[in-house]
Amino acid sequence: MDRPAQLQFRDLVLAELPAVHRLAVYLCRSREIAEDLVQETYLRVFKSAGTYRETDLGPRPWLFKILHNVWRTRAGRRTEVAAAADELAEQTAAPQSVPLELDWENVDQRVKKAVEQLPDNYRDVLLLWAVEEMKYREIADITGIPIGTVMSRLFRARQLLAESLADVAVERGL
Repeated sequence: MDRPAQLQFRDLVLAELPAVHRLAVYLCRSREIAEDLVQETYLRVFKSAGTYRETDLGPRPWLFKILHNVWRTRAGRRTEVAAAADELAEQTAAPQSVPLELDWENVDQRVKKAVEQLPDNYRDVLLLWAVEEMKYREIADITGIPIGTVMSRLFRARQLLAESLADVAVERGL
């Protein structure tokens, strides 16, 4: 990569830094750990700059995938094989897009707490879909799970949230 291309790449990926940091905070629930994850992610990004292939979606899905891999490696996680989840996805249709833009900073604290209490595999998919407005295919690519599993985890996350926030819904007359 020549110098102008390096500078262009640097500007391109650094423009996504706030989104990468936000996702890191969602994943690990700690700003301090998130900063370490982002730093390690960007070290990997710059080391593997030659592997980046520009797409219509820009660098965000690629960066999120690297971040997710760093996070999983740090957490000592392994991707689950979820055949039952795929079966559920075939039986249940999940919405294809986020109905409204979600401003996470202004979300009710009870909702945030309910989201944080979701099992990681459901929370990750929900946040990528609702907050980062990613499509199922992008989420599948980032997390390394089948698209059917993405759909079923999103469905299940929404079910769990509905159950845990029933009192908030009643309070608001929903």
